[in-house]
Amino acid sequence: MKNKTKKILFSEEDIRNRIEKLGAELTQDYKDKNLLVVSLLRGSFIFCADLIRNMDLELEVDFLTTASYGHEEKSSGEVKIISDLRSQVEGRDVLIVDDIIDSGHTLKSVIEHINSKNPKSLKTCVLLDKPSRREVDVEADYIGFKIEDVFIVGYGLNYGDYMRNIPYIFTYEN
Repeated sequence: MKNKTKKILFSEEDIRNRIEKLGAELTQDYKDKNLLVVSLLRGSFIFCADLIRNMDLELEVDFLTTASYGHEEKSSGEVKIISDLRSQVEGRDVLIVDDIIDSGHTLKSVIEHINSKNPKSLKTCVLLDKPSRREVDVEADYIGFKIEDVFIVGYGLNYGDYMRNIPYIFTYEN
């Protein structure tokens, strides 16, 4: 990527402002509920941390590790659960938090997996939605931003094993 130029799609301020609004909406929707927030690792950890800090609720956070990309720019379509939840799911309101939904395979697989644990309710929140890439019938309940079909990096989104720590979201231009 040395010969390519970064194009910032969402600045730190854009992301912060949108997450504050999502946090307020989720606070209202989950008021007086027994909320378990499930962060899908590794991509969503930064988004999830910022999101829950903007939710004025008592909640529990747990983590589910999945893999479908490896070091590629496209999902393989095969989703593996690398490490499962430790928290009790049955009878709880569960909110799955992920960085991006594109093909939909990961989110659909995780929804099916968590539904098998009998939650009271199950909803999803993603920072980025790339609807033009959808291969399965799944939509997020809460969305930060809709984007075109571009490869993105930063704010938890990786390129290989790197660049998750960039505080904004960008793509590369030739």
